[in-house]
Amino acid sequence: MLFNSLDFLFFFPIVVIFYFLLPFKFRWVLLLFASYYFYMCWKVEYIILIVMSTVIDYFVSIKMGKIPEKAERRKWLYLSLITNLGILFGFKYFTFFGDSVQLAFNQFNIFYDFPKLNVLLPVGISFYTFQTLSYSIDVYNGKIQPEKHLGIFALYVTFFPQLVAGPIERPDRLIPQLKEKYNFDYKRVVTGLKMMLWGFFLKLVIADRLAPIVDVVYSNPQEMYGFQVILGTFFFSFQIFCDFAGYSIIARGAAWVMGYDLIENFRRPYLAKSIREFWQRWHISLSTWFRDYVYIPLGGNRVVKWRWYYNLFITFLVSGLWHGANWTFVWWGALHGFYLIFAIIFFKIANKIKSIIGLNKISIFKNAYEIFSTFVLVAFAWIFFRANNLEDAFTLIRNIFKISFAQLDIDILPTVPFYKLGLAFIFIFFMKFIHFLEEHYNANPLFSEKLLVRWVTYIVIILMLIGFGVFTSNDFIYFQF
Repeated sequence: MLFNSLDFLFFFPIVVIFYFLLPFKFRWVLLLFASYYFYMCWKVEYIILIVMSTVIDYFVSIKMGKIPEKAERRKWLYLSLITNLGILFGFKYFTFFGDSVQLAFNQFNIFYDFPKLNVLLPVGISFYTFQTLSYSIDVYNGKIQPEKHLGIFALYVTFFPQLVAGPIERPDRLIPQLKEKYNFDYKRVVTGLKMMLWGFFLKLVIADRLAPIVDVVYSNPQEMYGFQVILGTFFFSFQIFCDFAGYSIIARGAAWVMGYDLIENFRRPYLAKSIREFWQRWHISLSTWFRDYVYIPLGGNRVVKWRWYYNLFITFLVSGLWHGANWTFVWWGALHGFYLIFAIIFFKIANKIKSIIGLNKISIFKNAYEIFSTFVLVAFAWIFFRANNLEDAFTLIRNIFKISFAQLDIDILPTVPFYKLGLAFIFIFFMKFIHFLEEHYNANPLFSEKLLVRWVTYIVIILMLIGFGVFTSNDFIYFQF
């Protein structure tokens, strides 16, 4: 079931109404069955994978909780890791690695047809796998006690607002909330609905309107040059942000209506002044997951320099692979790893150059330069993320430099009317204006204490949704991961 579907328009209010009408002791049952139904709307059979992962991790954690010695708990942790990562590998990466090995063998004239597993990728498998893994690892490390209520644990794994595309919740945050009783609170419900309204605006008005423009560029890489590639990549940068942040905000709003506080997953990432800061603002639940469960166990920055660089690079390489079974995602992750290592190595030199040209003395120019340069680096990396394959990615990168100012006419993108480009810029500007207010004044007109400001904002957003929203139930980009 999609948030942006007619089904959800009926499903969510019904769940909320029964949630507050039911006695507290039955609410977890309602939410668990609602979550299973929500997921089974895609493919009924794949609920078996979630149930299997849930049951195994539940009993593994109970076993680990009874064993005081950490070394003795390790075999149970391995069972959890092998089961969860094995399912993830089988469905998501088996064919990818088989094709990659076959291609490598072909280079040495060794021809062998590796078996392929041509099945539909279970929606959200990477998200709920990481959520259950964090639970097992935390129990193993003694950070949390195992949850003895199977129903509550199953709800932690499948809680429908964040089941298929996050945010990836930690057990010590979400499980205690699932045991709390939340009475109906009008202000809280209204706040949650406002969050959902903003999320729907990002998805339906911006992301889904940018999608066909981006598709024109990335479906025809051989025919796109200069400003066309730049424009397509610029729009994709905002498409993917609005698509994914829109989902996360809708998820947070839906949970907030019922009283649950999910982690903030995006914090205006395109206002970041460095790649490091970008990753503190972008997909926060995933970046902190990799920090805590990959980067720090590898040694983090508490090692010699070359090992520190290695830890950073491997973490981002694995992060890229997490996003999809395609070498484009591996390159995307590697590029971000390279950005961070390069910034660390040349930090002092960069500051000296800024000082020489006087950039450090003029804060407004310094901030603008840092935000712009960070966005350019991030947008460049998005080329690999969006391209269908590496050949297309490198074609687009080569074509960027084939600039002709004759392209700057009304037909900069054939088949895309000029007014659609204009509307896209207007919607992006409106969003950035809201972000500016949030960043510098900690104020969002949707939540303003001034009645007139609030209602003008409601009306503007609702009119834009009605007039320009795309209501064709387009999938969210991160569903494929």
